[in-house]
Amino acid sequence: MPVLVSIISSMSKIAIIEDDPVIHQMYRMKFEAAGFDVQLADNGVRGVALIESFKPDIVLLDLQMPEKDGLEVLRDVRAMDWAKDLPVLILTNLGAEESPDELKSLGITGYIVKADYTPSQVVEQVNEVLKQ
Repeated sequence: MPVLVSIISSMSKIAIIEDDPVIHQMYRMKFEAAGFDVQLADNGVRGVALIESFKPDIVLLDLQMPEKDGLEVLRDVRAMDWAKDLPVLILTNLGAEESPDELKSLGITGYIVKADYTPSQVVEQVNEVLKQ
């Protein structure tokens, strides 16, 4: 099983859209160590541009960011023909009950509260999504 996870990771591109530099660098290191091709954006506007140009296999998206919040980014992503089914995991400090109801209708793949998961567990979650 670990071999399969390694193979999946080594072929996968992930976009991490997160405005906190400490958090996005921590996730960059974790995902690169797991074999992912990682690209980062530090706000929603840059995040949309990154998704358009990088065409990741999966996105980790924070909700609370400057310039464009995660909900606006997700709306823009779902408007891209090729990204209608792109897996997007929300990675936030907001509890699910505090998040916008519209997230579900925009087809998020999952919801991760940062404080409840270690970076290694987030990598495991991403690998589970990519295996499906």
